[in-house]
Amino acid sequence: MGENGVPNVFLRGGDPQAAIADEQRLRYLPDSSTTTVKILCGNRYEHFEASPDTTLVDDRELRVFDWARRTYVAE
Repeated sequence: MGENGVPNVFLRGGDPQAAIADEQRLRYLPDSSTTTVKILCGNRYEHFEASPDTTLVDDRELRVFDWARRTYVAE
């Protein structure tokens, strides 16, 4: 699992303004030791940090990353 980009993490939570689509919450991370994830959403980045939790999605166990903060792209 993972070699072909099959999702191995789930991004949980976030500010309601983030409005991250469900399909964007499933991600593939090639490095299993990663502790943070940063995704670009328009003019901002949503930051997620690794949690000790896992969740089942389509019979696959995914590592959970919880929303931590938002930063904005400098102009």
